[in-house]
Amino acid sequence: MRVTDVSKLKVGVLGGTGPQGKGLALRWAAAGIPVVLGSRAADRAEAAAAELRGLAGVEHITGLDNAGCAADADVVLVAVPWDGHRDLLEALRDELTGKIVIDCVNPLGFDKQGPFALPVQEGSAAQQAEQVLPDSRVTAAFHHVSAVSLADLSITDLDMDVLVLGDDREATDLVRALADAIPGFRGVYGGRLRNAHQVEALTANLIAINRRYKAHAGLRITDI
Repeated sequence: MRVTDVSKLKVGVLGGTGPQGKGLALRWAAAGIPVVLGSRAADRAEAAAAELRGLAGVEHITGLDNAGCAADADVVLVAVPWDGHRDLLEALRDELTGKIVIDCVNPLGFDKQGPFALPVQEGSAAQQAEQVLPDSRVTAAFHHVSAVSLADLSITDLDMDVLVLGDDREATDLVRALADAIPGFRGVYGGRLRNAHQVEALTANLIAINRRYKAHAGLRITDI
């Protein structure tokens, strides 16, 4: 499907009660895009949606359980903890059939030395999603966006690039447009899905930067 006006889409956010999912949902809703939050419990999702409706001053944010969210949305963002990633996607395979899935999960570990990338048998979280969801159009994006900055609507220009990876040109173009819909974001094609590992792993470096410099750093790609 070729969509140029992303405001006509409904974006589902699996993990919509977590900081990253809620932050992106808030920004999309503020940009006029309908959003449905997903959670294991529908009442928890609706409570988060009510909070965001108040923050954004809009009505087009709803909350459902994960299956309802996946079924109701046109495009689905996966923003769940890594340890529940595979199980959730396996459970939602039917609801996600034929849909563009945006995986923003970072498989990371933490120890006394700080954050580090975890090995993934399939290569990356996005490639695991692709394997689990053979009938979906899997992309990878939004790994390096600060949840703190997303949640602060006083920051009107987020000033960062969003790397979008995938093997389906129409799907990556649409995800880039979803990034562009958030003021200050620019969606940048970052390569095939097989290159998602280093994008996911780079999040560990950004967390280390943010801890050292007490910042909410993002990425900018030069000369494009």
